[in-house]
Amino acid sequence: MNSAIQEGVDARVPAGSHPWLNRNVLLMSFASLFSDMSHEAATAILPLYLTALGAGAAALGVIEGAADAASSLLKFLSGHYSDRIGRRKEIAIAGYSLTAIAKPAFAFATSWTSILALRALAWMGRGSRGPVRDAMLADSVTPATYGRGFGLQRSMDTVGAVLGPALALLLVSHVQLRTIFLLTFMPGAAAVAAIALVRDRRRDGSRLRMAHAWSEFPRAFKTFLLAAGLFGVGNFAHTLLILRASEVLRPAFAGKADAMAIGLYTLHNAVYAATSFPAGHLGDFVSRRWLLLTAYLLFAGVALGFGVAGSLVPLVALFVGAGLYIGMVDALEASYAAQLLPEAVRGSGFGLLGLVNGIGDLISSAAVGFLWWKYSALTAFTCAAIFALTGAVLLIPAGRRKDTPNA
Repeated sequence: MNSAIQEGVDARVPAGSHPWLNRNVLLMSFASLFSDMSHEAATAILPLYLTALGAGAAALGVIEGAADAASSLLKFLSGHYSDRIGRRKEIAIAGYSLTAIAKPAFAFATSWTSILALRALAWMGRGSRGPVRDAMLADSVTPATYGRGFGLQRSMDTVGAVLGPALALLLVSHVQLRTIFLLTFMPGAAAVAAIALVRDRRRDGSRLRMAHAWSEFPRAFKTFLLAAGLFGVGNFAHTLLILRASEVLRPAFAGKADAMAIGLYTLHNAVYAATSFPAGHLGDFVSRRWLLLTAYLLFAGVALGFGVAGSLVPLVALFVGAGLYIGMVDALEASYAAQLLPEAVRGSGFGLLGLVNGIGDLISSAAVGFLWWKYSALTAFTCAAIFALTGAVLLIPAGRRKDTPNA
């Protein structure tokens, strides 16, 4: 039997011993759907709103990078705190509530710096809720079905990411951008209601101090963190792809370019939604690590393609490729981390992974925006591809120490 397939078979448990499609998985999936619908509707029009305010790629890069940094500050703290108190749900509710309120407030922003502050606030909510939600999800399924559980949650998240830009695309020609920001409150509030109904399993709190949590992580997880961090330095915010598409299409399509760019981003999210569950499901049977490495390589190719794209047809293919890789990464990074982490430090581990990714996003979004403004899109996207390739190379030895099956 192929060794990668054997790794997955070894991780199985008897069928029906713990159904993976349960109340908690469904509620967390719907919370993600509604929250991302709210988030992506705002994200789709943000580059256009910034352009109307006289800001461009450099400002967008700083906004996205600073928002990711603010999110990262809370990821490890919230995850570790949930391990210590033995409860996660209350933290998740607070995080979803903060983002539900902050995004509609974009409607009242009059400068890119005020958008920066509000975006950072919204991302602090996202940062605080993400690790605890992932830990609750891992607690709700078995190791043999991590891929399916995380894959469904990520897919539903991305259904929201399709509906959000689609709503923005439907409204952008009929109402003011500020009105669209205000409308994002409704799905955000629905996400809060869904997460409030999740049944959080009580557990004994951990006395492990934050400074000592690192020693409890398996070595394979530490190696994975390094690879994921370097990939993250290249993995810039996808709002920059909307800006790139609008720039490429404007000479040929004039006034239609912005709407077409939002349409391409909607296509990207549709592919993302269609990819996450199959990728996670496949990871329950073959090596999650090698599937993740494939996704890192795909991103490198997509980034280079965006640097040289000059017309609509290649842009369509590149947005499809971007949706494929992000769907794979989202499902597989989470399920691979759950596979490697002991339950006692699971919140801390997810928080640290989020922190590492957030630091990478801070660097990548700001750097790509700056390099694009200072030199060219090709220079910016090539640098992103180089870091992604480096992360892929470092992921190769991550599973050589067999801390768990299905490496």
